[in-house]
Amino acid sequence: MVKSLQSLTKDAKKIREEVFVEEQGFQQEFDETDSDAHHLVWYEAGEAAATCRYYAGDKEGIYWLGRLAVRKRFRGRHIGGKILSAAEEEIGRRGGTAVHLSSQVRAKEFYVKCGYHAIGEEYMDEYCPHIEMKKEL
Repeated sequence: MVKSLQSLTKDAKKIREEVFVEEQGFQQEFDETDSDAHHLVWYEAGEAAATCRYYAGDKEGIYWLGRLAVRKRFRGRHIGGKILSAAEEEIGRRGGTAVHLSSQVRAKEFYVKCGYHAIGEEYMDEYCPHIEMKKEL
């Protein structure tokens, strides 16, 4: 079950801290975008399992998706794809025509399987290679 929220909740924050800060070592996980974004949290058996956020870009119809994280013990259950699909559905209902995201290079194939394609060159974000990706809705 997915919950769509207009603010960064305790559950979403906990997942991101666990995955991005503790597990992957990112230091700048939370930013001003969190206050403008919509946040989704996926629950399995009542427990927060995954999260992501999305927000409108500068161009009409373009949305940005990010901070997609699945807690380690919930991986391998296709929850990442489920929460990604839920976010895309919400973006479509809001008039979005395309979704952009900044993927860690190691997660690129996950997004390719979900219909995204890379645009541009790889770049570093906190010493981790990333690439911008896009999907038309």
